[in-house]
Amino acid sequence: MSTDINNLDVVVTGLGATTPLGGDVASTWSALLAGHSGISAIEEEWAADLPVRIAGRLKVEPGEVLDRVQARRMDRCEQIALIAAREAWADAGSPGVDPERLAVVIGTGTGGALTMLGQDDVLESSGVRRVSPHTVPMLMANGPAAWVSIELGARGGAHTPVSACASGAEAIALGLDLIRLGRADVVVAGGTEACICPLPLAGFAQAKAHSTRNDAPQQASRPFDVDRDGFVIGEGAVVVVLERASFAAARSARAHAALAGAGVTSDAHHITAAHPEGQIRAMRLALASAGLSPLAVDHIHAHATSTPKGDLTEAESITEAIGTHPAVTATKSMTGHLFGAAGAMGALSAILSLRDGVIPATLNLDSLDPRVKLDVVTGEPRQGELTAALTNSFGFGGHNASLVFTRVP
Repeated sequence: MSTDINNLDVVVTGLGATTPLGGDVASTWSALLAGHSGISAIEEEWAADLPVRIAGRLKVEPGEVLDRVQARRMDRCEQIALIAAREAWADAGSPGVDPERLAVVIGTGTGGALTMLGQDDVLESSGVRRVSPHTVPMLMANGPAAWVSIELGARGGAHTPVSACASGAEAIALGLDLIRLGRADVVVAGGTEACICPLPLAGFAQAKAHSTRNDAPQQASRPFDVDRDGFVIGEGAVVVVLERASFAAARSARAHAALAGAGVTSDAHHITAAHPEGQIRAMRLALASAGLSPLAVDHIHAHATSTPKGDLTEAESITEAIGTHPAVTATKSMTGHLFGAAGAMGALSAILSLRDGVIPATLNLDSLDPRVKLDVVTGEPRQGELTAALTNSFGFGGHNASLVFTRVP
């Protein structure tokens, strides 16, 4: 490893993922660069009468990876968080760290929603004696962080930001804080979500937030496109290993990128409608945290969920806070919206873009909304050396989180 990282605060040494595009980081990244879509029709009978019958489902089922007995005691969101964490930990070289200096931060939007809804059905149909004794550990939002901490023996804290679609990014921001404040040397951070079932689909459809392109699933998510009509629900987990740069250098670890800064704000405005000022402040705080000017940012991974209002608000916020010079991508066009894992997914894409010098193109952007003044990458991936990348994550409730990553020589 280059000794240059000694001049940094925090580096990313491990990456792990399981997404609608692939069961690991390599396959997910390859699919992103190839412009593949992970969105498909929901064929099960339970979706037949729903107004929304499309989703971004996992490419690889957790049951194909985990021990069967262990998997039965975990909600789907816990299963995939553990899968992603194992890959990230192995990728980082399984750091030899004091357990009391190792922390876990895994964000989620809904936690064990599948367990809660499923066990409620069991209670109603079959009575209390048929309810699983594992129900509470499976439905609790802190379950993913708890399972990962148990797996790794992390005793420096197991935290769970629950900030809707900003949860995964907030988890990484908290990891940065824990290291900078001297409370940990290594933090395993990221996000997880698995809630593809009738109630969320019906609720989002009623709110007019979800795309209803049931006849064209792979064309449904179209960020910044003039014909966008809503997001597409997705599931997945992404986890990164963050290390104090000096700690990583001492063990000659490889760094994918540096986590240079983070900004977290709240709108205090509306439960679902975003306010641009909160987004602008998050980006500016992230840049200040990184010690960078807006002109230093080469690339932005936009939150860009494909909603008519949301995409436009973010585009205007980016223009105000950063400018129109960075190359922008929106990978939800391929993965769908991973909610609590979305911010971590954006971080993964930005980190790999910095490392490999290539930005995935935004899928389905056939006609850029003329009100969007950004340089959005379309068609083919864009090649070129990058120095700094910013990612955005915004969630219902007015949660805003921006992260800044920089290239490690």
